Amino acid sequence: MALAFDEFGRPFIILREQDQKTRLRGIDAQKANIAAGKAVARILRSSLGPKGMDKMLQGPDGDITITNDGATILEQMDVDNQIAKLMVELSRSQDYEIGDGTTGVVVMAGALLEQAERQLDRGIHPIRIAEGYEMASRVAVDHLERIAQKFEFDANNFEPLVQTCMTTLSSKIVNRCKRSLAEIAVKAVLAVADLERRDVNLDLIKVEGKVGGKLEDTELIYGILIDKDMSHPQMPKHIEDAHIAILTCPFEPPKPKTKHKVDIDTVEKFETLRKQEQQYFDEMVQKCKDVGATLVICQWGFDDEANHLLMHRNLPAVRWVGGVELELIAIATGGRIVPRFQELTPEKLGKAGVVREKSFGTTKERMLYIEHCANSKAVTVFIRGGNKMMIEETKRSIHDALCVARNLIRNKSIVYGGGAAEIACSLAVDAAADKYPGVEQYAIRAFAEALDSVPMALAENSGLQPIETLSAVKSQQIKENIPFYGIDCNDVGTNDMREQNVFETLIGKQQQILLATQVVKMILKIDDVISNSEY
Repeated sequence: MALAFDEFGRPFIILREQDQKTRLRGIDAQKANIAAGKAVARILRSSLGPKGMDKMLQGPDGDITITNDGATILEQMDVDNQIAKLMVELSRSQDYEIGDGTTGVVVMAGALLEQAERQLDRGIHPIRIAEGYEMASRVAVDHLERIAQKFEFDANNFEPLVQTCMTTLSSKIVNRCKRSLAEIAVKAVLAVADLERRDVNLDLIKVEGKVGGKLEDTELIYGILIDKDMSHPQMPKHIEDAHIAILTCPFEPPKPKTKHKVDIDTVEKFETLRKQEQQYFDEMVQKCKDVGATLVICQWGFDDEANHLLMHRNLPAVRWVGGVELELIAIATGGRIVPRFQELTPEKLGKAGVVREKSFGTTKERMLYIEHCANSKAVTVFIRGGNKMMIEETKRSIHDALCVARNLIRNKSIVYGGGAAEIACSLAVDAAADKYPGVEQYAIRAFAEALDSVPMALAENSGLQPIETLSAVKSQQIKENIPFYGIDCNDVGTNDMREQNVFETLIGKQQQILLATQVVKMILKIDDVISNSEY
């Protein structure tokens, strides 16, 4: 884009290749941007809540994903529009920061854009709308702080954590097993959590899946599970009190770094070379045995001769183990990763109570369990399911539950779900609107109306009359001045979310409101769009 002047000194803008570009300005640009944002929100609206529908997406290589996780749906969608990409980023940032509430944050942003469009039609300036939204979001976040409740838990009494994780899992396809999966998620987080510092490293929790079995067979392993088997079928399948050598160096004779050529012109020379190699292998195996190793886990492979030798020397080995898995094994067993054979010492060995190989079904599928480790700070969630899509969706659901448990350990405050928190905030924002004298109060009221869209979507997806249900719950909250009444999505017969045990994390809800407001403010401030025209 360049600025030029005609002979009378009047400025005009020259666009490079302007015949191939389209330009939208002013109110048209804002309307087009709002329409793009609303279109994305409309896709996710039907996936909100425990009765939300799933989406089926086909990737470029024919892979099919079935999910109702907002971040995954938007990640897999091929989005061209720049504003729609902002909504994808919004969902992704909620996923990175909180791990849950990725659908709700996009629905919230879509509702705010819809209300902003009505205010623009009234002739209110977009900047005033954006400022009004900012004021309203502050009121809503402060009100959430006031209605939040703290709960106490420890390593022995973790029922509140389980209840909150169950709320997250109830909107997923795995909701029939939500109790057992929530318990697995909470136990996994508590196993790796540092409760004094209130910190959880989720990298120490490995989530592994295997097709076959049923969802109820999902288990938590206090140790590491690797999708490998012993390198030789005759090696022992069960090792107790294992001392593990973790190697990242190849189990083979060293190769010179420079270019080299070996001339072998007689049988004797070939025999000498073969013996030399065998002696080298012998020394390597002996070195492992001398330091006291009873199992070798190697990042690289080794040939059949080395494998045969290991078997004869009664030294079980596992080959081709990935770098991330090696790190987890080292953390769990208290061992050190050894990059060179010369550095192998008894202190660098990892210790595990049991290393066992387990086979599944009628197939030759085998996996290696490393359990009762010296340092049990690494755990594995092992998921079973009928097909690959089910396992992938369960992995995403478990990830959300793990994130919720982590957030609760960081911040013990909860608010009530089922739209109860949004309705309470909507009433608080509506009441606060009268205190602002300017045009912003229209925007603040619009924000309150947008907050109502989340409980309305919940009611709609549950097959209830949305407006009727929302107004009934709202009047109940005002009458009794209790912020715990929400939408009864599961048809239990009570609107009290305390009785239904529907909890959400406070920081997750606050983050939703703040992120949605920021994105909507950004979209409202755009008044000129120059883009490549469609052919």
